[in-house]
Amino acid sequence: MTMDVVKGRRDVHRLVAAWKAQGLRVGFVPTMGALHEGHLALIDTARAACDRVVASIFVNPLQFGPNEDFTRYPRPVERDTALLAARGCDALFLPDVAEMYPTDADTVVSQRLATEHLCGAWRPGHFTGVLTVVLKLLMQVAPHDIFLGRKDFQQVVVLTRMVRDLDLDLDIRVHACPTVRESDGLAMSSRNAYLGPAERAAAPTLKRALDAVSAAFAAGVRTTAELESAGVSIVERAGVFKIQYLSVVDAATCVPRAVTGTAPEATDVVAVAAMLGATRLIDNVDLSAR
Repeated sequence: MTMDVVKGRRDVHRLVAAWKAQGLRVGFVPTMGALHEGHLALIDTARAACDRVVASIFVNPLQFGPNEDFTRYPRPVERDTALLAARGCDALFLPDVAEMYPTDADTVVSQRLATEHLCGAWRPGHFTGVLTVVLKLLMQVAPHDIFLGRKDFQQVVVLTRMVRDLDLDLDIRVHACPTVRESDGLAMSSRNAYLGPAERAAAPTLKRALDAVSAAFAAGVRTTAELESAGVSIVERAGVFKIQYLSVVDAATCVPRAVTGTAPEATDVVAVAAMLGATRLIDNVDLSAR
């Protein structure tokens, strides 16, 4: 199967418009490349739901802070292109920075409630970059469906709210797909490649900590402090992480229960971010996962 590779925004827009004119349903998977099985599972899901699938690879400078890993973020474009083609992706949109952001570009997209806590508190400006680039991609590709991975839970919430708030949901459906994990429970992430052997061995501790919170909730624990303590104690015992947050949050807003002072609910999510050496890892599970 031949996969089209397009670099211009007008080119991808015309390609998708031609498919739509044939009555075909188009799915879209945005990525920053360095693809792993989690990304490819999104391609599989999109293929099952749609007639044509477009993926994008764009390492978005707007969502990286000044001390983050933009320059060293992996960019194996040839490998990624081959993986997408082998998985049956129909088109790859591969824009460069100049195509996405003209030098005099002056418009960004921001959001309040769902970006205030969790990663939003630790990475100022990050979600403005995410919202801006994904809105641009949705306008350029104009798909019927967008497929996102639940590993980046707050990102899914933020983007889902944007699609609703800006009335993009008149034409576009957001699909949140399950986190894909390694056999030891570590959530697949492009940044896992940064981990050394000892760090990689310790990394699944985060999933064990989240599971402990879910188990405590299943056992009847209903206070936020006790639930979060069940997870934090496991991470701290490992002795190699710097926890940024481990929080029980409202699944619709990403606002921690500790902030609102309200009792945890079965629909909540428990989310974690921690530094392991120089690598920032995030993960989450449903509070009622057990």
